Amino acid sequence: MDLLQEDDEAAKYIQNISIPSALIDKKFGEQLKKAVKDGEMVNVNLDWREAVPHPDNRVEYELWTNSNDECGPKCDMLMHFLKEFKGAAQLLEKGGYSQFTPHYITWYCPQAFVVSKQCKSQCINHGRYCAPDPEQDFSTGYDGKDVVVENLRQLCVFNVANEIKKPWIWWDYVTDFHIRCPMKEKKYNKKCAETVIKSLGLEVKKIDKCMGDPNDDSDHPLLKMEQDSQIGKGSRGDVTILPTLVVNNRQYRGKLGRKAVLKAICAGFEETTEPNVCLSDDMETNECLSDNGGCWQDKAANVTACRDTFRGRVCECPTFNGVQFKGDGYSNCEPAGPGKCLINHGGCWHETRNGKTFSACQESGDQNCKCPAGFRGDGVKKCHDIDECKERKACQCPECSCRDTWGGYDCTCSGDLLYIKEHDTCISKTTVQAKAAWAAVWGILVALVIVAAGSYVVYKYRIRSYMDSEIRAIMAQYMPLDSQGEVPNDSHEDHP
Repeated sequence: MDLLQEDDEAAKYIQNISIPSALIDKKFGEQLKKAVKDGEMVNVNLDWREAVPHPDNRVEYELWTNSNDECGPKCDMLMHFLKEFKGAAQLLEKGGYSQFTPHYITWYCPQAFVVSKQCKSQCINHGRYCAPDPEQDFSTGYDGKDVVVENLRQLCVFNVANEIKKPWIWWDYVTDFHIRCPMKEKKYNKKCAETVIKSLGLEVKKIDKCMGDPNDDSDHPLLKMEQDSQIGKGSRGDVTILPTLVVNNRQYRGKLGRKAVLKAICAGFEETTEPNVCLSDDMETNECLSDNGGCWQDKAANVTACRDTFRGRVCECPTFNGVQFKGDGYSNCEPAGPGKCLINHGGCWHETRNGKTFSACQESGDQNCKCPAGFRGDGVKKCHDIDECKERKACQCPECSCRDTWGGYDCTCSGDLLYIKEHDTCISKTTVQAKAAWAAVWGILVALVIVAAGSYVVYKYRIRSYMDSEIRAIMAQYMPLDSQGEVPNDSHEDHP
């Protein structure tokens, strides 16, 4: 855990503590001491992961940090963490698994000391936003206000990157700035910062506009929000020390290392929604590897209901090759719906002999397993081949000779006869050929009748149409029709 005050002597020990830790109140501590003293068995389980809320499939986390790189072991540890964690942070952000927000602690100068040399060197905006002197010496090196300005620039980099929907660029900027613009090399300035900004494809003008004038005697909207955010809300306490990590609105207390922080973030996902980065071998133990997690499995089809999660495992009937399994996930899971017979024949009886397979699985219908024709049984464990010949279910004509086969039967007829399975009878080949010939003749005759009838209809229609037109033409010569005008009379005969 971190300390509330600076202690260089203790810092070198604290940063090496990697075991989980917890805080308890005095009353509970006295109860533990009393139980031990009385000889009772005391068993305490620490599970810090459940202290992190995990309501949904996205984790919101924030890091309270500082751009100062001359504050000793703590600054070195913070910068090392930023470089080490950058890859995982960008992976989570690009995949939409997390929402990260950087924050910077600022102090203010009391009104009575605004015009003092100390406030002017450590603060901007007339004493409203301040930071300690990096070297703790006002006469040399950089001033606290230089740190406040760079903190503000990094906030603006995040805002501009967020506008173009690439908030992960912040991680590139802070790590590149630390490498290219360190205080030790006297490059901690605006010129070096703009070189880094341009290399990341961001617009310098937008960032300058966001920063405004540090000499204004007014509140800066971003820095004012940072000061307001430092005050604890809900279950999150006040932010008073650097660095501070907050996961799902709960302050993280633990080692500031890549693996430890990533575990804390992974604990913030709702179970079964965590990304693959949380399920790697170096992050957690796959509980499905031991006895399949106590869940249902079908070894023959290589299907399991065990699903590994960051906090343990869940037993859920899976979807395998497009087929949904249904059940409690612990003792049984059965394929359901279309395609279920493709998965181990839906758990039904099946058997293959001589390249021929019979299955009791039914793709549709109320019955899941039903023995096919030629078999009898429960359809799940066993289907017995029935003897159709012995049970007189087929091949019962006088001329028939029946021979039972696996899953069916063969029926032959004596002499020159053929067996008709649909009618369970034997007929002569001559009869079959004659019937086939007569069937062909009748087919030809029917076709001829249809063609003749069609031709007659067409003929009648054309004759009728022709006669109608001739009659209209003849009648039009003696009396006008409604659709015609008067027919002119070309006769010039005189009538007395």
